[in-house]
Amino acid sequence: MNYRHAFHAGNFADVLKHLVLTRVLTHLHAKATPFRAIDTHAGLGFYDLTGDEAGRTGEAAEGWGRLDAPFPQAVEDLLAPYRAAVAATQTRHGATTYPGSPALIREFLRPTDKGVFVELHPADAETLRGRYNQDSRTKVMHLDGWTALGALIPPPERRGLVLIDPPYEELREIDRLGAALAKAVAKWPTGIYLGWYPIKDVSHVDRMVADLHRALNRPALRLDLLVSEPDPTRLNGNGLVVVNPPWRLAEEAMLFLPALAERLARRDYGAFRCEAFGAEA
Repeated sequence: MNYRHAFHAGNFADVLKHLVLTRVLTHLHAKATPFRAIDTHAGLGFYDLTGDEAGRTGEAAEGWGRLDAPFPQAVEDLLAPYRAAVAATQTRHGATTYPGSPALIREFLRPTDKGVFVELHPADAETLRGRYNQDSRTKVMHLDGWTALGALIPPPERRGLVLIDPPYEELREIDRLGAALAKAVAKWPTGIYLGWYPIKDVSHVDRMVADLHRALNRPALRLDLLVSEPDPTRLNGNGLVVVNPPWRLAEEAMLFLPALAERLARRDYGAFRCEAFGAEA
């Protein structure tokens, strides 16, 4: 599949990905020591939901657009940083804007924190530079994300996260995700890693997680969200592997995942999975 960010901005996959990202960033804020956030497949940074690409698919209406109605208060408390970061991005760039991961990361950076945004597509990287290189806390790199993953860790701060969000244009790229995570964790064992994946055939995810479980000596979570009945011929959902998850993330996921599965379900089908694996499973 081809998961070019601009066509899918604000869809159900972005909701899960960005909610988990903002939960991890919120936990990083709990300590005063600086952190670094590395985004290996950064895209354009933010998107106009009325623009050609996002407007052509209209997927935001079935994702971010369904979050207008409030959830129970315990879920809203977890959503609050995500909602605030989207609102801040819209204040900066317009009410029809939806943030990609670089825009969300930027909103969480304190004066001593750093954000590194990597993008291979030449035009997208140039757009990203224009949007973020003026901020002394952020740096844009025109580089292959997989190469960057190995080159940029461990960061000088020795604290932070890596988001790996590839476009899945190549066959078996989900296996590449698992292998790259295992290699990266061996190089920087204490970093927090978020590896995103689409779900068509869930057996591919099962295989990747099983291989990674055998390779990891660190704790990890598998967080899946399905919004339609399993069917290996089409996109049914998405998920993230989180290595070294903040200690309360599993507890939080057991609140927000069922809420999202119910709200974002298509044809009355929604499901979720929150499973620990790795060293402590």
